Amino acid sequence: MSQSNVADPLSRSRPVRLLRELWFQVVLGAVLGIAVGVLFPGFGAAMKPLNDWFIALVKMIVVPVVFCVVTTGIAAMEDLRKAGRIGIKAIVYFIVFSLVSMVIGLVVANVFHPGAGMNIDPATLDAGNIPGVSGGGHASFTDFVSSLIPETLFGALTGDNILSALLVSILFGVALNVSGERAQILTRGIGALSEVVFKIVSWVMRLAPIGTFGALATVVSTYGAASLQQLGYLVVLFTATCVVYILVVLGAIMRACRLSLFGLMRFLRAELLVALSTCSSEAVLPQMVQKLEALGVGRPVVGITIPAGFSFNLDGSAIYLTMASLFLAQAVGIDLSWQQQLTMVGIMMLTSKGTAGIAGGAFIVLASSITAIGHVPLAALALIVGVDRLLNEGRVFINVLGNAVAAIVVGKWEKDFDVTRARAVLRMRPEVTGGDRSPASSVGTGT
Repeated sequence: MSQSNVADPLSRSRPVRLLRELWFQVVLGAVLGIAVGVLFPGFGAAMKPLNDWFIALVKMIVVPVVFCVVTTGIAAMEDLRKAGRIGIKAIVYFIVFSLVSMVIGLVVANVFHPGAGMNIDPATLDAGNIPGVSGGGHASFTDFVSSLIPETLFGALTGDNILSALLVSILFGVALNVSGERAQILTRGIGALSEVVFKIVSWVMRLAPIGTFGALATVVSTYGAASLQQLGYLVVLFTATCVVYILVVLGAIMRACRLSLFGLMRFLRAELLVALSTCSSEAVLPQMVQKLEALGVGRPVVGITIPAGFSFNLDGSAIYLTMASLFLAQAVGIDLSWQQQLTMVGIMMLTSKGTAGIAGGAFIVLASSITAIGHVPLAALALIVGVDRLLNEGRVFINVLGNAVAAIVVGKWEKDFDVTRARAVLRMRPEVTGGDRSPASSVGTGT
């Protein structure tokens, strides 16, 4: 009898603890959003501002997070050459796996021919409402480099350009480092500011379930079942490719690091769910920085790799670019040679950097690349506008998870990664650790 009395409060407390977990709240918000979108489409469409407000709140705090993490990380370095090594190693990793991802997209599209047999006449397509085309979304590599340089030093910290903020943060951190003792009071002040910033991040992330509800209610009410049927083969094929990429490529990298990919996904489940439902990598950048520091990746590595990776290391987008390009060519009956396809990969490696930070970047990169290559009519983009939101699910999931893996690889390569600590964190069970909050609280938030 006494045993049952003890067990009852414990059994009752488990559902309560589960309801307090952010990842579960996000799942609940997603389920409710889908239900509202299906049952009350008019009401669901009106929920769009909830997601927009959540994304706006996250964007509000992203630049301060980048500034605090990067500046304090570099300022505390005993050897400034380490920052340069981290940057070079990160760029090498980004280039290699961007190429790998694009080649995978090419191979899949050439083997399975998702657009074959559609026989679309480009003259019948309307390019007037294609995002990034009529709105001037094309950006050159020169425009990209120019956008890195802010009008004023502190102007970068009040805007929303992550790469510009990263540049200023690196310069500020280096200046603090070489200034020595005279700058210590400022370094300590920025360190204290980072505590305040991450407290705001924790408050904002508690609103993620509401943003998730608004995002999915809007998508389901807008596109409905028809969005799942339109170009379904492409959606299924791309989703399957994303799953294989995660299991094979990212799984192999994590095995080489002697860590569990599924353990990492479980550790980042709240961030992955938020990114998946809102289709925004940027929505989880602040929390990713905090989580990876808690995992044992050094602050300098996280501070440089994650903000840069969210613009340069978009493996899911890379798969999408080549697969979607070949799909469009096949749909309008254009046969691209291997030479043309490899040229397309080279151009996309450049244009994808030229649109970093632009909303809906992957689709705009696709428009820019098609314009630059000239083999596929631009109007063909109208074929996938309706399902681009569905395709974005897979690419944003890989983008977030791939950047977490990149930070681990660069940290291990730089010998600034506590493997023992990471294994302990990834082995933690939610019911023992208290879910998403415990790893950060039990092992700290980095050095």
